[in-house]
Amino acid sequence: MIRFSTTESRRTNHINKSKLVSRSLIRQFLVASCFAILPLSSSAIEIETPAVGLTGVPLKYSVTGVLEGTVAKLSVAGSTWSATADADGNATFDGVLIEETGTTVVTASAGEQTASTDLRVIPGWVSVLPAVLAIAVALTLRNVIPALLLGLWVGATALQSFTFQGAGRGLLDSFQVFVTSAIADFDRASIILFTMMIGGMVGIITRNGGMASIVRSIVSRAKTAVGGQVAVWLMGLMIFFDDYSNTLVVGNTARSLTDHLKVSREKLAYIVDSTAAPVACIALITTWIGYQIGLVDQALETIPELQHVQAYSVFIHSIPYSFYPILAIVFVLMIASSGLDFGPMYKAEKRARNGSVKPETAEALPAIHGDELEPKDKIPLRAINAFVPIITLVVALMVSLFVLGEGDTLVSILETTSPYQAMMYSSFVGVLVAATMSIGQRILSIHETVDAWYGGLRATLFGMIILVLAWSLSDLTATLNTASYLVTLLADSLPVALIPAIVFILAAITAFTTGTSWGTMAILMPLVIPLSWAVMGVNGIADAGGMHILYSSVACCLAGAVWGDHCSPISDTTVLSSVASGCDHIEHVRTQLPYALLVGIVALALGTIPGGFGIPPWISIVIGIGVLWGVLKFFGRKSLA
Repeated sequence: MIRFSTTESRRTNHINKSKLVSRSLIRQFLVASCFAILPLSSSAIEIETPAVGLTGVPLKYSVTGVLEGTVAKLSVAGSTWSATADADGNATFDGVLIEETGTTVVTASAGEQTASTDLRVIPGWVSVLPAVLAIAVALTLRNVIPALLLGLWVGATALQSFTFQGAGRGLLDSFQVFVTSAIADFDRASIILFTMMIGGMVGIITRNGGMASIVRSIVSRAKTAVGGQVAVWLMGLMIFFDDYSNTLVVGNTARSLTDHLKVSREKLAYIVDSTAAPVACIALITTWIGYQIGLVDQALETIPELQHVQAYSVFIHSIPYSFYPILAIVFVLMIASSGLDFGPMYKAEKRARNGSVKPETAEALPAIHGDELEPKDKIPLRAINAFVPIITLVVALMVSLFVLGEGDTLVSILETTSPYQAMMYSSFVGVLVAATMSIGQRILSIHETVDAWYGGLRATLFGMIILVLAWSLSDLTATLNTASYLVTLLADSLPVALIPAIVFILAAITAFTTGTSWGTMAILMPLVIPLSWAVMGVNGIADAGGMHILYSSVACCLAGAVWGDHCSPISDTTVLSSVASGCDHIEHVRTQLPYALLVGIVALALGTIPGGFGIPPWISIVIGIGVLWGVLKFFGRKSLA
């Protein structure tokens, strides 16, 4: 027996492997040569279909690999459609309609070439089931995360099959496929990081005493009950970049002042609550903006005609139609500066003027305290430590938007700029400035600065979880062609001018029953924009002349969510306002509700509905302010001791 040495064995194996590789390469070359000489086989063309078909819903199909100018034919369920291939070899078939459920064969032909594929067809109503379930479960459980997860699971199952195996694969795909893809996009990652960095900056300027210094400088100038209320209103405007920070900082800081000036805890909670979310949702640079733009951008991506439109530009255009936030802020100033009140708030203020700032029969919620919400002990309170980072953030964003955009006007610059890149630049610079000032003055150590940054960042995590799940559900509804089903079902029946009002009411109801404005936006925005655009198209105004409907619908989704959130006793910001103000929660809800309802009704009747018919928003705002002032003067009474 002859034995090869180890080295010889390796050499022999290497030679044998080399021969196999050479033979494989030769075979591949011969096959490629044959395909280059012989005519294309019948598999050269390919059919692109929706992930699933929907009965009674016209959808788009295409055949690729067709010679330019060649007429291709598509046959589905006994019907045939024709289309001519474009320069890229694509033949597109719009409005392909299937009326029966089950698995059907889709065949295509172009010249001598043919292709076929199987397609699952499901009832059209199944496509809207994930969103409907998400809304229903959110209303029932009053928690948006399980609702979004269930909607994802049901939608992913619909893409597989409604069997035990399909449900299992759908459950795994809802996380592995849709959630993963939701955070893998560069723009989406930018939004998440921007929001977290803003939260981190807020944490630093709160911990270094800068925020407290701003608040106390305003508070020190208030000498009367009216002056104290106006001071609290001003503080709410100044801390515009985050509703949670606004509520907690203003409520905790102003409470001792308003108690001294005999302003009721209910009034403090109302002012704090009504200058938090309304300010944060329309200010240009807040922790809300990245979230809202992310939802708008995702919805725009589902509309081919709007894919080139910047979400930030749409948001800017929608601000004038945000009637409830604007009127709510103005009405708070009316209440604070006039000393007039009505309803339960009047009784609370009258009691406070007589020396009892909180009801004797109610127990105030304990105020919140914590390292992340209060300045560090025994440090100098300098307003510049908050002003400089905030101003730097604002200036950096404006400069970045201007530099990255093109055009001669502000509108054209905003439409062509890169908002995500600008937000990333500005938020990062803002954090660096806040950290440098804190460490440079030896107010905070490096370790304390990082802890403060993380504390502020952590406050945004829950919202980011909701946002990622909302993105995932939006991708899923796009895959299921939910918008196409809704268009087929509703486009011919909905009056286009009333769409914003319908959106406002739906968002308000959802937010009231769930207690979350962000969750409401996440559920509704992916449906609102495609539906609005489709109805605009049916009515022949899907162009520049009808964009006010789209802008108003976006604004109403956001504003309606804030309105419902204000009226809801289970809202997180409503609870936080009670806690930060040391107010009995039920009394806060009871006294705030008439004011929120009045402003909401005026915003809807005099703003949203006329805006749908093309009335300029500034006219509605002026009229709305006048009506609110008239109601306050007629029904309001001064609370004198």
